[in-house]
Amino acid sequence: MGTMLISGTVVLVLLGFENHVWWLAAAGVLFLYLQYGRSGSTSRSASSGGSSSGSMPSTYQAYRKRRDMQAKWERRYRRERPLESRRQSKEKSG
Repeated sequence: MGTMLISGTVVLVLLGFENHVWWLAAAGVLFLYLQYGRSGSTSRSASSGGSSSGSMPSTYQAYRKRRDMQAKWERRYRRERPLESRRQSKEKSG
């Protein structure tokens, strides 16, 4: 991902010598990557639900609190919707 981002930024900078709008596009791409790309990609791949806050927890206690809350909601979902949770476990194993 980082290699594609750097090569794309270089292309946008080179195109910017003829049209300066491309330089703005390159700056925007770099800004978006630095703002959302680095920490969001690792936490999204680690979570099974796919939803994440997009940033690393500031402390271990904050991480534990979020993890415990997620586990609580997953247990509640399995308890309230037993057929859906069985279906998902069969899809994962098979």
